[in-house]
Amino acid sequence: MFRSFHSCKLRRISYNSAPAFTPSTASPFPPLESLVFKPHDPHQCTKSLQDLVDHCKSTSHCNTALFSSSEKFESLVNRFQGSCSSEEARELHLKGIKYGFVGNLFLSNTLINIYVRIGDLGSAQKLFEEMSSRNLVTWACLISGYTQNGEPHEACVRFRDMVRTGFIPNHYAFGSALRACQESVPSGCKLGLQIHGLISKTRYGSDVVVCNVLISMYGSCLDSPIDARSVFDWIEIRNSISWNSIISVYSRRGDAISAFELFSSMLKEGLGFSFRPNEYTFGSLITAACSSVDSGFCVLKQILAKVEKSGFLQDLYVGSALVSGFARFGLADDAKKILGQMGEKNVVSMNGLMVGLVKQKQGEAAAKVFREMNDSVGTNSDSYVILLSAFPEFSALEEGRRKGREVHAHVIRTELTDSKVAIGNGLVNMYAKSGAIADACSVFELMVGKDSVSWNSLISGLDQNECFEDASESFLRMRRTGLMPSNFTLISTLSSCASLGWIVLGEQIHCDGIKLGLDTDVSVSNALLALYAETGCLTECLKVFSLMPEYDQVSWNSVIGALSDSEASASLAVKYFLEMMRGGWVPTRVTFINILSAVSSLSLHEVGHQIHALVLKYCLSDDTAIGNTLLSCYGKCGEMNQCEKIFSRMTDTRDEVSWNSMISGYIHNELLNKAMDLVWFMMQTGQRLDSFTFATVLSACASVATLERGMEVHACGIRACLESDVVVGSALVDMYSKCGRIDYASRFFELMPQKNVYSWNSMISGFARHGHGEKALKIFTRMKLDGQPPDHVTFVGVLSACSHVGLVEEGFEHFESMNEVYRLSPRMEHFSCMVDLLGRAGKLDKVDDFINGMPMKPNVLIWRTVLGACSRLNGRNTELGRKAAEMLMELEPQNAVNYVLLANMYASGEKWEDVAKARAAMKEASVKKEAGCSWVTMKDGVHVFVAGDKSHHEKDLIYEKLRELNRKMREEGYIPQTKYALYDLELENKEELLSYHSEKIAVAFVLTRQSALPIRIMKNLRVCGDCHSAFGYISKIVGRQIILRDSNRFHHFQGGKCSCGDYW
Repeated sequence: MFRSFHSCKLRRISYNSAPAFTPSTASPFPPLESLVFKPHDPHQCTKSLQDLVDHCKSTSHCNTALFSSSEKFESLVNRFQGSCSSEEARELHLKGIKYGFVGNLFLSNTLINIYVRIGDLGSAQKLFEEMSSRNLVTWACLISGYTQNGEPHEACVRFRDMVRTGFIPNHYAFGSALRACQESVPSGCKLGLQIHGLISKTRYGSDVVVCNVLISMYGSCLDSPIDARSVFDWIEIRNSISWNSIISVYSRRGDAISAFELFSSMLKEGLGFSFRPNEYTFGSLITAACSSVDSGFCVLKQILAKVEKSGFLQDLYVGSALVSGFARFGLADDAKKILGQMGEKNVVSMNGLMVGLVKQKQGEAAAKVFREMNDSVGTNSDSYVILLSAFPEFSALEEGRRKGREVHAHVIRTELTDSKVAIGNGLVNMYAKSGAIADACSVFELMVGKDSVSWNSLISGLDQNECFEDASESFLRMRRTGLMPSNFTLISTLSSCASLGWIVLGEQIHCDGIKLGLDTDVSVSNALLALYAETGCLTECLKVFSLMPEYDQVSWNSVIGALSDSEASASLAVKYFLEMMRGGWVPTRVTFINILSAVSSLSLHEVGHQIHALVLKYCLSDDTAIGNTLLSCYGKCGEMNQCEKIFSRMTDTRDEVSWNSMISGYIHNELLNKAMDLVWFMMQTGQRLDSFTFATVLSACASVATLERGMEVHACGIRACLESDVVVGSALVDMYSKCGRIDYASRFFELMPQKNVYSWNSMISGFARHGHGEKALKIFTRMKLDGQPPDHVTFVGVLSACSHVGLVEEGFEHFESMNEVYRLSPRMEHFSCMVDLLGRAGKLDKVDDFINGMPMKPNVLIWRTVLGACSRLNGRNTELGRKAAEMLMELEPQNAVNYVLLANMYASGEKWEDVAKARAAMKEASVKKEAGCSWVTMKDGVHVFVAGDKSHHEKDLIYEKLRELNRKMREEGYIPQTKYALYDLELENKEELLSYHSEKIAVAFVLTRQSALPIRIMKNLRVCGDCHSAFGYISKIVGRQIILRDSNRFHHFQGGKCSCGDYW
């Protein structure tokens, strides 16, 4: 009934989380339902059958003297007590009836034990029910029989019945019942805790047999090493099984330190006994060593020496474990050497070597081992599963996929796919990891039987192959079959939900996880962190993190990364990073990349230097990804000298991201020349330029309107064969439109072979910026017909287009369609566009009502737009302007633009006293307005001018040309618009002041050079009405197109007219 000690085999036990044991758990035993059964675990051992028989002989209430006098009885007992066949069991049963021993308790117990041994539990149960009297041995035999024959539920039921009938279980019954609980995970865990509570009230609380089983229970199904250790410490006299069991608990958890500390204690305590390490001890220690990433290899070599000294290298179990361990560390030659030294080899040895090679991503080597050894040691289903897992690790994935199909054909011919579900699972996994997800799905659908691993393999494969919707649908199909999802199922499905942004389904899966008790699994919690982070639900993300019972490195990296993605929460990322460091965690490369991203968004110079010091401390400075992140961090913090030092040290580790980070840093710090020089250097040294490089540089050219440089970059992109790239194409459209060549932008846009939302947005915004509102709206219509859904940026361009051409009603239609048609909630910038639309149309009376109806509190952007509209309309509705100014002074008291706009509003209405007050307030606030300037780019460089500028070396020619232009303009009917001279001066002084505005000086300078090309002038402030009028006259007089870009938009003057139609 109970296996002897020497027949026990230690094996791996999986762990599942469960509540820890407390004495209060002892209670009436409820029935167990919906249990998942597993085969008998030989890890735990109790007394042999002979021990029970002897016990029964010594304690039976029967008259043993009568037995000894009965030769027939003795003959039956001696002949049949070791029987292992159904024929002998029936013969004993019949002879017992024939000779009148039907009511004999000892013989009935012997017969039950034989039925149990041969697996005939039906006969055992029937005989048990017919017995008129029973004792502890009777119950123990039956309970043990159900446990050993894979029916733990029935074993638990019989144990409960035994207690209810008034029997106090002995250590044999307790041991069998506890093993049954282990096999009935998760339902049996609760009963196991209750049985422990009952044990603690009996004399078996420190019994070595019972405690050994308890150690296994807490270590395997309850995953509670603390309680397992507590039981171990309570044992009065330990044996080798006690030590092996507790060492096994820690080794399977990957706690190598505790496992080896216990091993050391075992050796010390066993000096006077026979506690020498055996094959099971070494097996656990090898497992522990393999789990140690840092020192595992060294420890494994020491174990090998100890094994050789102890003479266990010939042992099949120990040798196979060593082969697998060395192979896992990439030491295939050492593993093969150990394999050669083993006295006996079997398929497990081969499988161990293959597993190790697969773990090291040496797929070809694993397949070679299979070819060389399968004839000598044979194969089992595990061999084919491991072989299939090797094919995705081939260096040439296509070759691995071809080999996998060959094995697939073999298992079909041998009908292994129908008989072994594990092989079908291996095929699904192999095809999924090889990129043939359609084949994986086909194999899955054709599988006769599917288990939870089958569904996990499919869902994981779909997620890894970016078939996120199919993965989510497969999860729902699995749930409809009645199979319970595991932690692996939830992890893959949550990953797909995060990629799709499906927060609703993700929350439902979260609820499923809570109901199943899987939400406390650290990997599931990490997947939930990723889901809520990807979908922008930072509050839920932090809540999940706070409720996690334990963290791992991924947990900390996930929450820090989630907070780093948003500038608003970047400071929290720093806080969590500090908590992580205080908790004793060692930051990894992912940790540093995330926290440096947060520091760069906050421009925290000192914190950046401190984290850089930590990078050096943990010897990660040579990591390319961290070096690139440091470049980005220092670049955003304005420390380009540090960037240059780091970049110069990355001679052998630079990649495309390194170069792009340097270029972005130069551009961010307005060092465009250095950025362009680096681009030329990249090209000269043969460094590959990618689409991001070109897009970054083109964006910089667009920001400062350097058309010539932009065209040079365009030429480089053509040489690099990136002109057709959608990212580069979108950047070119944006660059040409911002540099004044809307015709080039439009032409290139039409030639793009592929367009994305950024391409459409760039063209719409470009036309809007140049005052071509109708063209912008036509592009928007084409965008919708092309099937490209608009986003928030699209509507900023569309509403700006309506604003620049005065399409008030159409603008409101588009604004309302955002929510009603496209489910896009308007943001602050969209409300600002609508305020600007009403203000330009002179509908100031509607502006106040519109602002009051906003679902959010107006910010500085809204109030500045209102004040700008009031200042443009000759001081009309100064009450609204004054209200806007008050809000601006409250929100941004140090911004000079607010004071300037207020003064301009009063000046346009000739309220000079209020102008003086506004300027006095500005002086009192100690703020200075930005000086207006205009610049032109010529062959000899960029020429910058301010109002009344006489610093230019060609000032005499410029002012002579300016006087000539003034004379010719007056002849054409030009009258200076003195209302734009925002000072209380005499009329002549106002006219003189207007004639020396920076843009007029700039155009006069260009006209001193001989050219027929369009004149391109840039201005940092909004052009005044007088200059706008004058440029119309000048374009007609000189017969050249003038393109003026101010802070708001482009104006194209030609033949006396402007593209804006004087609506600006």
